[in-house]
Amino acid sequence: MLETADASVQLATRRRRTANGWNTPFIGKNRNILQEGEAPPPDNTVYPMAFLVEKDAGAVVHPHFHSADQYQVVVQGGGSLGKHAIGTVAVHYTDAYSAYGPIIANDRGVSWFTLRNTWDPGARYMPANRQILREARAKIAHREATCGPLPALSVADLAALKEIQTEAVIPETEDGLGTWRYTVPAGGTVTGPAPATGGGQFWLVSAGSAAVPGGELLPPQSCVFVGPDEAVSTMTAGPGGADLICMQFPLRARD
Repeated sequence: MLETADASVQLATRRRRTANGWNTPFIGKNRNILQEGEAPPPDNTVYPMAFLVEKDAGAVVHPHFHSADQYQVVVQGGGSLGKHAIGTVAVHYTDAYSAYGPIIANDRGVSWFTLRNTWDPGARYMPANRQILREARAKIAHREATCGPLPALSVADLAALKEIQTEAVIPETEDGLGTWRYTVPAGGTVTGPAPATGGGQFWLVSAGSAAVPGGELLPPQSCVFVGPDEAVSTMTAGPGGADLICMQFPLRARD
């Protein structure tokens, strides 16, 4: 399973206002666009979900948790997430049933990608769902991992790159969770970690442009999902170079 989403196309055609901000689906469906009567994907299957959330200045998202593993990547603005200051580009990971928050936007607002490798029906807010969280902890312990902000390279900085640079910004764990940043000069190709070592990967174009083999160049804020059954993934930078983030989910047993 290899899926790509061009940010310029998604933002021009799929951006929509919701009750609590703007939401733009990139890959897969989420609860905001699931049709009435449409059955959600099974819990035990790989189902990539990627959407962009945009919040106005001062917006508050109260503490909550989800039933799916999740990455959030701040791509504009900033504020705070729990005890962590967030800005562009900050990466935040939580295991399923790990409560986090509140998320508070600063005076510029905040925008982030939500990335999941399985279906999730939506946020479960605290403290109303505390008992559900306690019961889930018997199987899944609380885990969070963060990095950044990692400001995207400027056009000039990308043009000055002479070689590929790789940084493990969230070191890989025994179960495959990990995040890597690649800065790539024009025309350079990077190879990510083997997808089979984790539960699927999302790649985000932070700056510049890049393409998957045989694909069109993807502009900033575009994303790619690589399923755990795919071959090792590669990304080739466009004529201006690329700043890329690869986020891998941990392995999970699937019935």
